[in-house]
Amino acid sequence: MRGGRWRRIARQIGRSVAVWAVSTVTMLVLAGILPDFQLQSPDGDSATDIAVTAALGAGAFGVLSAVFWPLLVRLLLLVPALVLGLLVFVLNGVLLSVALRLVPSGDSEAAPETAVIVAAVMSAVASATGAALAVRDDDAYRRRLYRLADRRRRTLPPGPSSPGTVFVQLDGVGHDVLLAAVDKGLMPTVARWLGGPRASHRLTRWHTDWSSQTGASQLGILHGSNFDVPAFRWYEKAGREVMVCNRPTSAAELQRRAVDRTGDPGLLAADGASRGNLFSGGADEQALVLSIATRRRSRENRSRAGYFAYFSDPANAVRTALSFVAEVGREIGQSTRARARKVRPRVGRGGLYPLIRAFATVVERDVVVAAVMGDMLAGRTAVYADLVAYDEVAHHSGPHSGDAEKVLARLDRSLALIENVAEHAPRPYRIVVLSDHGQSPGETFRSRYGLGLGDLARAGCGLPVPRRARRTHSGAEARAA
Repeated sequence: MRGGRWRRIARQIGRSVAVWAVSTVTMLVLAGILPDFQLQSPDGDSATDIAVTAALGAGAFGVLSAVFWPLLVRLLLLVPALVLGLLVFVLNGVLLSVALRLVPSGDSEAAPETAVIVAAVMSAVASATGAALAVRDDDAYRRRLYRLADRRRRTLPPGPSSPGTVFVQLDGVGHDVLLAAVDKGLMPTVARWLGGPRASHRLTRWHTDWSSQTGASQLGILHGSNFDVPAFRWYEKAGREVMVCNRPTSAAELQRRAVDRTGDPGLLAADGASRGNLFSGGADEQALVLSIATRRRSRENRSRAGYFAYFSDPANAVRTALSFVAEVGREIGQSTRARARKVRPRVGRGGLYPLIRAFATVVERDVVVAAVMGDMLAGRTAVYADLVAYDEVAHHSGPHSGDAEKVLARLDRSLALIENVAEHAPRPYRIVVLSDHGQSPGETFRSRYGLGLGDLARAGCGLPVPRRARRTHSGAEARAA
């Protein structure tokens, strides 16, 4: 325990020194670029003197920001958002000017408008550096949440003694996939829950019905009925429209039908929260819920722990943005490697897919996990959250691929965060981990037969098809039929 504490202290000191060094270099670069920003020493303009002045100035600016910025934010909580956004830059410039005047050596100076620019750049660089160094440091992230929990306890009444329930849906993770990940040591949190004398969970296999996909499964779980949901996508003759489970209008209609059929608003109607789901479950608190995406923003569907609330915290924004960029690069590298090795079956992973994957595996995960933690610290009775990261990657890389396994390891860390925050919640929590369906590897129809299913149907009807489809063996068979 003591060794771990000293390691954390050493990491924190190392990060602080690294941020200070990068801030010093940034200040030197800006002094060389901006004509109204000068770093001068009274004994001359030697490189050493200027570097020392920059280091002292960067250090003073960092200390002032750490000490006074939280106080300034508390004083400005009632200022409108637009005005506060402008004041942030002005106040940063003031802090930089004060920092330069505190430097004991030198006559450093910056014009007021230049000070604003320099302070903004240095703050951004320092935040990015600190977040890059701590992007995998869940201990630092958890400590911030603990401080939030302590503040909540001082302002909220004691929570109920009855346990709440947190449902975490690992989208698309099959029974065999989970067991394989546990056996390989990829999911130590889940392994600890399932094994040993202190096992807290048991693993239960279940089978979906005919429609093995998120829309049907989650609609049944959250609203008690998935009647008349035959697939992920289907055509309804009565309304002459294509229903797609992950389309906001279709999700809203499916939810309405389920509520009408059961006469019940849903699993989360009593003090519940829905995070990252296709359907609301009747919850009052919702974030990244597809079925309400088309509604006009109102008090009924506004979520304080949602997407915008998460990114209003600069630390969250920088942490997630850097992870997003890293995930895009990871996907490009992995898809290039798969193409070079001629991995089959293989689906297209170009275009916007790297960005879509990064959103699912980073942004959605971070926002949903943070919202769940906020719900637990607020003592809500039931929380249901869908983490779609594995499902998105497995659809393109394969359910048993190394790419998908790495995503499972990161999801296990999210489960560990949720478990640790439960220790500081105002009420006990039961954590239920479930999946909505599994996956099996297989080629797409186009990859297997050389033409799309739509082209096959058109060829069989004697309608024109693309030249590439006409040359395939399947296309000839369709025309003969």
